[in-house]
Amino acid sequence: MSREAQNLLIPFRRDKKRDFAVGSGEALLASKVRQALLTEGATARSSGELPWRTNFGAGLALLRHQRNDAALKELARVYVRDALKRWVPGATLVRLAVEQDGPALTLRVRVRERETNATVDVSIER
Repeated sequence: MSREAQNLLIPFRRDKKRDFAVGSGEALLASKVRQALLTEGATARSSGELPWRTNFGAGLALLRHQRNDAALKELARVYVRDALKRWVPGATLVRLAVEQDGPALTLRVRVRERETNATVDVSIER
């Protein structure tokens, strides 16, 4: 009998047993991707969000205040691809849609890890 891997879901939250929630499959994959993309990694403008691991994360904050054009969409794709390759190496980027809605930029990221698929929406206030 094969057991599916379980781990803590991020951001941390409590389950109904008054413990940190754990998940597997799609929920766990989405959690790992969301954590990697929404953590501000070290860039030319930032020293990184996590003092103990400054490189962890993506440079998505660099997309703020940029013109919404083909170059912005390509930059988003590169930042997402690079962050996933480095921090969630088992995940393959299947699709990335970049949408602008007023001051918000939304990235809809579809990933696959083995037989598991997950879609993660990441919003960046511009």
